[in-house]
Amino acid sequence: MKILIDGDGCPVKEEIFSLGEKFNIPVCLVTSFDHFSLKNEEKNITVVYVDPGSDSADYKIVALSEPGDICVTQDYGLASLLLGKGVSVFHQKFQYEKETIDFLLQSRFEGQLLKKSGKKLKGPSAFTKKDAENFVKLFEKFLKTKKPPELLD
Repeated sequence: MKILIDGDGCPVKEEIFSLGEKFNIPVCLVTSFDHFSLKNEEKNITVVYVDPGSDSADYKIVALSEPGDICVTQDYGLASLLLGKGVSVFHQKFQYEKETIDFLLQSRFEGQLLKKSGKKLKGPSAFTKKDAENFVKLFEKFLKTKKPPELLD
């Protein structure tokens, strides 16, 4: 079991690093070369750099993931692919579920259609310290059980 982070836009990286260390679970941060750093990470953290591009990190995460792994991403499409592989997937505000992923994908698609038609859409609310605290509670509760999901039908 490992934790994969879709790192380019993840606001809870440090929290995940801490929880990975606390539960002795290796963490793999996948991020583009645009975010290259010489910072020495903790011993249980691996950083994988990918070419810049909208889907480069997603493809790498899918390739690295195995059933029973955990991933943190904001990308509904990536979440859908990973749920199908038996990976537990978290957004920084909730856990993705196979029962609701189709609704999330449909909502995203409808939003893209509205945006293309010239409609102004309200973006997500700012990520707060309270949101980070809620993520830690949710993620830690999950890690205590370490119960991987069954594969999608």
